[in-house]
Amino acid sequence: MQLIFLGTPNFAVPTLEKIIEAGHTVLMVISQPDRPKGRSQTLTASPVKEAALRHGLPVYQPERIRLESIARMAEFQTDAMVVVGYGQIIPQSIIDQPRYGIINVHGSLLPKYRGAAPIQWAIVNGETVTGVTTMRIDAGLDTGDMLLRAETTIGSAETAIDLGNRLAVLGADLLVETLARLATIVPAKQDGSQATYAPILKKEDGLIDWRLPAQAIHNRVRGLLPWPGAYTSFRGQTLHVWKTLDRFPPAAGTAGKLAHAAKSLRVVCGDGCSLEVLELQLEGKKRMSGEAFANGQRLKENESFGELS
Repeated sequence: MQLIFLGTPNFAVPTLEKIIEAGHTVLMVISQPDRPKGRSQTLTASPVKEAALRHGLPVYQPERIRLESIARMAEFQTDAMVVVGYGQIIPQSIIDQPRYGIINVHGSLLPKYRGAAPIQWAIVNGETVTGVTTMRIDAGLDTGDMLLRAETTIGSAETAIDLGNRLAVLGADLLVETLARLATIVPAKQDGSQATYAPILKKEDGLIDWRLPAQAIHNRVRGLLPWPGAYTSFRGQTLHVWKTLDRFPPAAGTAGKLAHAAKSLRVVCGDGCSLEVLELQLEGKKRMSGEAFANGQRLKENESFGELS
């Protein structure tokens, strides 16, 4: 097939690679403009742009998909467009261009977790099964007709980074299968009454409420990686909690209370269970183990996380 590929993040790279490997012709890659990154704010290409350049593919980076973009795409005889995590709403004037429409790879089992962060919110909400869906894009937010789906389980300690890497590969394979069967697949309408949403992540989503059950806090810690990460406060400073253990023994005390046992740091949660913190980072310091933190901070009796002063 003659394809135009639209994508930006790491999640989209395996799909681009698989399309090329399957023998399809990628006429053009469209990705978000280079953005400032890191402390130096150096302009940095997106992972998809870097992959496209490795394969010698032309790359187009409009700030917004508008009239100029429509004209640029119209220059090609395109069978279909493929969109994976591009980061912009595609206008109807572009959706109508290719013969087979625009095919999207979405990181959930639609109609669940429509929106910008399906992988993260699936973990935060304690889902044990997720997957990927290919669909035909329409003018709504992930509301198009479904083509194929593939399921996978979520490990109890799996992070959003780990799961994202797995779903990226699963989605790439599903997209190639979708293209191969595009003429015969019968699209399925989504049941809007079953829809849930996965909104774009905000910094405040990472704030830990120790009154929640230990399982819910563990899910938030692993689900919000790499950003915004889960965080709390300790002695008036911000403390990032990067890794916790997926076992929750009972504990006594108020929510947030610290318990330093042999080779472990535990926090009492709202359900009367404790959450072991395996890796954390005080603002301005390096990451360290819970044990090293507890030993270095000389914890006092009845000290807690979540206290602002």
